[in-house]
Amino acid sequence: MMRQFLVRLIAIATALTPASARAHAFLDHAVPAVGSIVSTAPPELRLFFTQELEPSFSGLTLSGDDGRAIATGAASVDPLNRAEMVLKLPPLAPGHYRVNWHVVSTDTHRTEGTFTFDIQR
Repeated sequence: MMRQFLVRLIAIATALTPASARAHAFLDHAVPAVGSIVSTAPPELRLFFTQELEPSFSGLTLSGDDGRAIATGAASVDPLNRAEMVLKLPPLAPGHYRVNWHVVSTDTHRTEGTFTFDIQR
């Protein structure tokens, strides 16, 4: 009985939330995965978002253990999947890495975030 009430309450709250509040592009998943430990250096980062992105206003950076940015080319939005951003990487040494991303969805809302991953030593 209580569960049914909660399900209805959540459905009503979702229906009453303005569409603009639900339309932001948020990180769905990434390769390498958020917080993961990988055994070999990845050749690229792939970030998958919940909405299509505006390429001109979206990007990401990678930094190492020391907090310094790692030189890469510019990130790009995959033309076949506009909700996916790709960053080609130089060879990376084992260590701890931080990804900082910012995106603007096609509805013009900006979101940003960070996550880390480790390359096994």
